[in-house]
Amino acid sequence: MVKRLLIAGLSICATTSFAQVSKVDDIKKSLSTENKDTVAWFHGGMINIGINQGFLHNWSAGGEIASMSLNGIFNGYLTHYNHGIVWTNNLDIKYGLSYIYSNDFVPRKTDDVIDFTSKYGSQLKRSKDFYYTGLFNAKTQFTKGFDYSLPNWQATPTSGLFAPAYFTLAVGMEYRKGAALTLFLSPIAARATYADAIYTRLNPQGAFGIPYGKTSKYDVGAYFTGRYITNLNKLITYKTRLDLYSNYLAKDTKDSVGNVIKKDNPGNIQVLWDNTIIWKASKLLGLTVGVTLAYSNDNPYSSSYIDKTTGNVVNKNQPGEGLGWVQVNETFTFGLIYKF
Repeated sequence: MVKRLLIAGLSICATTSFAQVSKVDDIKKSLSTENKDTVAWFHGGMINIGINQGFLHNWSAGGEIASMSLNGIFNGYLTHYNHGIVWTNNLDIKYGLSYIYSNDFVPRKTDDVIDFTSKYGSQLKRSKDFYYTGLFNAKTQFTKGFDYSLPNWQATPTSGLFAPAYFTLAVGMEYRKGAALTLFLSPIAARATYADAIYTRLNPQGAFGIPYGKTSKYDVGAYFTGRYITNLNKLITYKTRLDLYSNYLAKDTKDSVGNVIKKDNPGNIQVLWDNTIIWKASKLLGLTVGVTLAYSNDNPYSSSYIDKTTGNVVNKNQPGEGLGWVQVNETFTFGLIYKF
């Protein structure tokens, strides 16, 4: 009799637990495309780690004798729903290194991003899809960056940890269709840019929009950010993000004698467009393809540089020079993938 009661009790507990998990999954699924009145915490994300390796010996076609590249991607979110209040947090991290025999396996960075966004929104009483929202965004990187096209690139790093570091604080209106589509627009967005002076002294224009020799820059402008995620099928997910920023305080940069060395105005919209396709080939293997396009008047491009030892102008002869000031970051990572 006791044995039967024990079995019955365990069966009831298991059934109840399964029902609760199923209910949570149903709520989470519905919140991906709808705005519902609920109280709950949800989290999730993806980790993708890829390794590529090659080795050649007496290979008639030629090539790099030995090479290896490592890429890591983390995307995570934490969201709290409290009836008409939605607090969302997104963290995106990317890092990549390349090792090749011809430069003694000195690691060269191929990707480096830390991007955190937190939004707190209160639903309008007359519309379930619009929210009064405050936003905070922080963006920087882990390690120093270099222009490897330069002959003595080790001596002149172009960036570093918190150099640059971008911080944006904005208030505005957000349109939400669940977690799948969010559009945020702010007419008043403050942005601060920080970097060590060693990076802003690389050229007369300074760096990252910060004047020569300075360590910070403060802007006020209009800001738009939109995110969209959709499942193309059971295995493939597409995510995109578009950021636009217009600096109300933008103006021409002049040297000490009044000559214009960089033109700027509020019409020079800063653009960031990030696209990611995730293919989950199996439970633990997957492919991630990412393409990020960016434009900013604070980050000019030149197809040549001046050799400081000779004073001669040297052409970089890099692929993609026709893109001009457009910044491009493309990554292809196949390997271990884990969704949580």
